[in-house]
Amino acid sequence: MEEKKNKFKISYVVLLLLLVLLLLFMFVDTSNPGKKVMQSDVFSLIEGTYDDPTTKDVVEQYQMVEYFYENGYFYVLVKDSKNADKFPAYSDFYCEYSTSSFITEVNEAIKDAGKEDLISYDTANVRQSWIQQYLPMLIFLVITGVMIYFLFRTIANGNKGAMSFGKSKARATNFTKVKFSDIAGADEEKAELQEIVEFLKNPKKFTDLGARIPKGVLLVGPPGTGKTLLAKAVAGESNVPFISISGSDFVEMFVGVGASRVRDLFDQAKKAKPCIVFIDEIDAVGRQRGAGLGGGNDEREQTLNQLLVEMDGFEANEGIIVLAATNRSDVLDPALMRPGRFDRQIYVHIPDVKGREGILKIHARNKPLDESVDFKTLARITTGFTGADIENMLNESAILAARAGRPKITMTDITEGINKVLMGPQKKSRLVTPDDRKLTAYHEAGHAILGKLLKHCEEVQEVSIIPRGHAGGYTLSRPDNDNTYMSYNKIMDEMAMCMGGRIAEEIIFKDITTGASSDIQQATKMAHKMVYDWGMSKKLGFISLDSQGQVFIGRDYQTRNNFSEKLIAEADDEIRQILAKNYKRAKDVLTDNIKLLNEMAELLLERETIYKEEVDMLIEGKSKEEIISLMEKREKEQKEKEAKLIQENKEKEEIEKYKKKVLDGAELLQAGIISQEEYNAVVKELEKHQKELAEKKQKVEVDKSSDVEKKTKEDNIVEDSSSKVDVTVNKKEKKQAVGENKSEELKHKGDKKDD
Repeated sequence: MEEKKNKFKISYVVLLLLLVLLLLFMFVDTSNPGKKVMQSDVFSLIEGTYDDPTTKDVVEQYQMVEYFYENGYFYVLVKDSKNADKFPAYSDFYCEYSTSSFITEVNEAIKDAGKEDLISYDTANVRQSWIQQYLPMLIFLVITGVMIYFLFRTIANGNKGAMSFGKSKARATNFTKVKFSDIAGADEEKAELQEIVEFLKNPKKFTDLGARIPKGVLLVGPPGTGKTLLAKAVAGESNVPFISISGSDFVEMFVGVGASRVRDLFDQAKKAKPCIVFIDEIDAVGRQRGAGLGGGNDEREQTLNQLLVEMDGFEANEGIIVLAATNRSDVLDPALMRPGRFDRQIYVHIPDVKGREGILKIHARNKPLDESVDFKTLARITTGFTGADIENMLNESAILAARAGRPKITMTDITEGINKVLMGPQKKSRLVTPDDRKLTAYHEAGHAILGKLLKHCEEVQEVSIIPRGHAGGYTLSRPDNDNTYMSYNKIMDEMAMCMGGRIAEEIIFKDITTGASSDIQQATKMAHKMVYDWGMSKKLGFISLDSQGQVFIGRDYQTRNNFSEKLIAEADDEIRQILAKNYKRAKDVLTDNIKLLNEMAELLLERETIYKEEVDMLIEGKSKEEIISLMEKREKEQKEKEAKLIQENKEKEEIEKYKKKVLDGAELLQAGIISQEEYNAVVKELEKHQKELAEKKQKVEVDKSSDVEKKTKEDNIVEDSSSKVDVTVNKKEKKQAVGENKSEELKHKGDKKDD
């Protein structure tokens, strides 16, 4: 197959070169018209008085003996010219003329000079080169040959090429390398698809029990959850050909092309069965028929009809399993969803905390991670991330670590990668005025304090005043678990937390700004859903005021409301009361913790970004100075560790470089290019370098051990001194106890005497 392709490539190159050469011969002038002169110089040539400044001594040579004119050009051949055999293609002089009167004047000048023997060139006797003679015929033969070649090739390939738009654009892969072990966070989905694999490997196990394998399996789920990856894994596990196509590849501008491509796709699958046909984004071709504004699309409906027939028509397609993926199953045609076509629907969920941990480990297999990276923590703080999001997040983290020159990816890099995926990169270069910076610090501190002090809020993960995306600052909260449902109290606390920024501005600056616009939208949206969707209004009670759902133009024309205007007014009043109640709650909490608000804002102005640990320390009552000291200590330790790793990697690279020199030297020695002494010198250089590194390492270890011993001695001295103090204290206590006992005895004796 490869040889055939190479032959076609070579033939194309040869034809292209031939056509280029022909074009060059057609458009490149190969003649030499000679030196250009003025019209007056032509008359001097006739009279024999032309004076060429380059050869003044040979005036007699410049006498015109032949001439030729056509298309506004007048060509001259002079006496004893070396161009005599090639004239008029090659001439000695030429000039341009625009009127026929010039030729009349030339003829009169020839008569006046008495030189009627001058030869006027006859076009019938023009001596043409072989290129000029045979070029038209050669062009005709080449064009005819190329047309015949392509005609026969089109016939031999079954009308491929010009008529190939009716053929399927499916990409066939004989065997894929993706396995179920490469997928995490989809255990139930893999179990469902494992039956497909078992049937393709051992169909007798099912047919003996009268079972029929599903003809089609529809994978439904949000974008990025791994639907395509699961389909590839089925093909990889069952070790059968995998034919993939997109739903949009069927539809074309030509009528009937979509149906033709569907037929060709299943013909291709029948030749390769048992196989898997995977149709990605099937909603592009499988939408509901005969509905919507302006009627349906005939071409798309024809394509869908052909797909329905191929999946479950008169002809059996045993051994062909159709897998399809979509994130809009609600718009698919019911005939496509019925049993016998897509017998089984598998919903591919967003991974839970356990699944995210598995996905993190899979995507981190080829990445060097620092010891500080904790997959359990990362899995917890990436709630809502799909597999594609996690892969992108780790890739961004690796890029950030490489940009900073770190040898390993740290937890800080991954945290920044998460924020970058969620909100975009940091805008540290954005010019922020001191007033805006201070305002942002108090705004975000208000959010963070309410997030920590309100019982049902999510855990505060990060607070920053560095602009990112459209936000001037941000407060990130991460849940401790993957709870599917939200309670009434949690929604109320989250709503109050949204109001923290605006309330902090009002308390500190006695003014409000436009910075809380997104917070207001979020809080209003939550209150609206509480009343309209979730039945959490104490006044309206257990009722849903939501419309009939999302409008699909292919099925619906407008939303329909089944409630009165009075009920809507009451619902709106209830929304305002919920918002007002939470605003008051949030304001009371921040007013009672004004000192904490100031401390956190000052810390943010100093450090710009703080994390969960720093927020917890502030809540515990630690001062800003203590927290900054701990943060600087951690950063210093991290930098020292990174510097050590960089040094170790540098030393390894140097050793590898010397080892490569030794190996190259051995090859050169064997080839006789270098002598044994030169090779020995290279080996000694390697040994010397290894020895230096070993001594350096040993010295570092000795210094470490001496530091440890010194610290131990200091600790022992402290312990000895404390033990001595304890002994002295004990002696004093004993003396004091003896004295007290004696005094007691004397007291008793005195009492006895009194008795």
